[in-house]
Amino acid sequence: GGRMEVLEEKEEEEKREEELKALEISAKLQDLETKVSMEQICIPSDVPDFDWSSIDTSQLPSSYKTNSLKEKKLLHIADHFLQQYAHLCPDRKPLFLHPVNECGVEKFVSTTVRPTLLPYTELYHWDGCASFVSDYLTVEPLKSPVTPPSSLYSPTTILKYQRGNCFDFSVLLCSMLIGAGYDAYCVHGYATREICTLDETLELCPLLRKPQEVPKEGMKKSSNKYRVKPPPDLHSKFELQQEAKKAAETEAAQKNKEREEEKELEKPRRDPLYGLRVHAWVLVLSGKREVPETFFINPFTGNSHSTMDEHFLGIESVWNHRNYWVNMQDCWNGCKDLIFDLGDAIRWEIMLSGSNKPLQLLPDAEEEKELSDRDMDDMQEKEEDISFDMPPSWVAPIQISPREFETRCSLGRKVILYRKAKLEKWAPYLNGNGLVKRLTIYADLDCTEVVEVREWFKNREDMLDMREVNKQTQLTTDYFSPGHLLNLKAHTYTSLEPETGHTMEFYNEARVDGLQKRVENANEMTEYFVGRDDFLHVRHMEFGKRGKKIHLAGTRTDINSQPIVQIKECFHRNLEKPADEDVAERIFLITEETIHLTYHLKDKYITASKKDFFKASERDRKGKEIVMTPEMCITYQAGSSEKEKLLHLYKLLQELTEEEKRLKQQVRQSEAEVLNILKIRENEETAVKLSVSIYNTERNEKRRQQNEAMKNTMEDELPRQEEQDLDYLAPFLIQIGYREKMTKGQALRVRDDCLTDFKRRLIDKANVIQARFEKAVEELQKKDQWFQEKKNQLSAEEEDDFLARYSETMFHIHILALRLNREKQTAPQKYLALEEKLRKDPRLAEHLGHA
Repeated sequence: GGRMEVLEEKEEEEKREEELKALEISAKLQDLETKVSMEQICIPSDVPDFDWSSIDTSQLPSSYKTNSLKEKKLLHIADHFLQQYAHLCPDRKPLFLHPVNECGVEKFVSTTVRPTLLPYTELYHWDGCASFVSDYLTVEPLKSPVTPPSSLYSPTTILKYQRGNCFDFSVLLCSMLIGAGYDAYCVHGYATREICTLDETLELCPLLRKPQEVPKEGMKKSSNKYRVKPPPDLHSKFELQQEAKKAAETEAAQKNKEREEEKELEKPRRDPLYGLRVHAWVLVLSGKREVPETFFINPFTGNSHSTMDEHFLGIESVWNHRNYWVNMQDCWNGCKDLIFDLGDAIRWEIMLSGSNKPLQLLPDAEEEKELSDRDMDDMQEKEEDISFDMPPSWVAPIQISPREFETRCSLGRKVILYRKAKLEKWAPYLNGNGLVKRLTIYADLDCTEVVEVREWFKNREDMLDMREVNKQTQLTTDYFSPGHLLNLKAHTYTSLEPETGHTMEFYNEARVDGLQKRVENANEMTEYFVGRDDFLHVRHMEFGKRGKKIHLAGTRTDINSQPIVQIKECFHRNLEKPADEDVAERIFLITEETIHLTYHLKDKYITASKKDFFKASERDRKGKEIVMTPEMCITYQAGSSEKEKLLHLYKLLQELTEEEKRLKQQVRQSEAEVLNILKIRENEETAVKLSVSIYNTERNEKRRQQNEAMKNTMEDELPRQEEQDLDYLAPFLIQIGYREKMTKGQALRVRDDCLTDFKRRLIDKANVIQARFEKAVEELQKKDQWFQEKKNQLSAEEEDDFLARYSETMFHIHILALRLNREKQTAPQKYLALEEKLRKDPRLAEHLGHA
């Protein structure tokens, strides 16, 4: 007995210790909550605080302020479900089921989701929806980082004020995704501090992530057993290996030390609330919209994450517009081991089991017989609960105007800080130069030393799409979309001044000469071609010191040109010619008056044929014709000892001389084109013009004025056109050649012709109706005669069919008779009315008024 008492006392002491520990833990948590609640979320400092209690709810629909009977029943079911859940899982936190809305009315979370498909192409895909929500809304932190909010406002209110917490973001994004056809769900769970506070300062910017490169298998070098052996190396290989090993070890140790220091700086500080921070995000299941794999979307950033992502630490529940599921799986390893089969009743507890419940096998007939009456009653009650469906959403339709969709960011600007990078976004047309996005890359974690700046543009008339500025080399590269005036594709420069070093790339398909790239500096210019008929692919020019000013025909300005020293051209192989006749390279040495030709290699030859021409050495100074001598040309014919005839060499030299003149002009034109491009680019940058679509009526003022002027002109011309169209005398006035005035005889003729024509038309109309009437009567008589003859042979169905057709014919005859009678009665009245109208017509009244 004494032992039992001692054991009982020990148990009581242990219980008291556990209670004290629990109280201490809860007190520590409260202290942490108060401390952490003071943490600032990573939002721009220029965004003002907002008081939600000041919003106007008087104009909201009645569904926001009251609950229907079905919604009340749903809240009752939710309370009952919550009681059962608390009883079965006392250690878990309360579920997020029915927070109050902006009007202070409790609403079930599933009814706050309003599936909507908005009329914008970008919002038909999940990444477009996620990007819009993350850009359009401003992030607000939860009041307590470890508990879900007490309220959940409608997506329409969140869109109106452009701000909300993670639950508001998730409900809006989920509504848009379900409307676009995705199998999407809102998630209530736990995540890391970086996810919950939108801290991306340790994340790599998505624009800097390089796609994974597929490793290519290296080509095996063909070994040649006849190659010349290199001289023997007399150095000690062992000593060299030891020195290389020491150097590698020293370098690796230094790199590891630097890497560890950098990692230590980048390492996130310890979070005392790790695993307790509440967050809401969106779950997209595979299947619908050809989604191959289930994934998460963080609504704060709009980025997708794998369900294995270590930043997501656990899930309490998920819901959509049809049901609510509670996660019954262990989250000790985060979300990595979770199975997202919502039809699995063991892993996911469903609230309304009638909706979205997978089919289950019915019990055997013998087991059904053994069920008692009480069990049958219970089954009926369960079936009644099962039959309850989720009421429709109480939220008004979600609408986004074109201006709101285009503006995106609140105040038109958004700044995101990444690891060693800063991303800025602007609404289109907000900046006068068309700038919509800028990425600044830094060398250090404190973001003080700028390495590179990348800018993206939209709606520019000069088709500028992107600009990269390297702050270390001071090189600027402009990238253009197709359609630039000068077919520019890219332009790299340090300054827009000439001869400061420029690399220009072109859309060669849009150019006649096939120019793809031009590299120019003070003394050289190289051009690269693609797809030319003459197989030219490179032209390289070298210049000497600047000479006197000359005026180049076809250009606007005088060019203080540099003398051309050398022109070198390279050609691809032309398979239609023999190799020793197909020039591979030709060099014009202008100052030395020499031309070098090198031909393509013949098969199985290691030397190429060559020809060197010397013009200056044998030139006749007195202006006489040049006499070709063997000393003027040195030739080498690979594989042949025969000398080429002087006549052929003379003709070739003449052709090359003409080609040299043409090339000089071409070089000067290239120089002029470079200057023209630089001048146009300078003008484009000085006065940037933005293009506006003709469908953008708000911004396109010119188009709007044209439409209004056209509308006013149409309104003025319409009455005149109607008068011209309705001139009943026009056919008769043309016959007499009427212009301004007519004689009495002409007026009488017009009247008589008009009345005669009208009388003829009335008679013709009556005759047509009379002919149709007589034909219908004749057909009726024939049908009646046929029926009398066949009456005894017809079946009941045939007789009914005949009577139906007979009745239809009688009705047709009756209508024709009425039309004929009415035509005979109204014809004289119409004739007299036309006669009176002719008498009062201003063109005839002068001659017919007294009649």
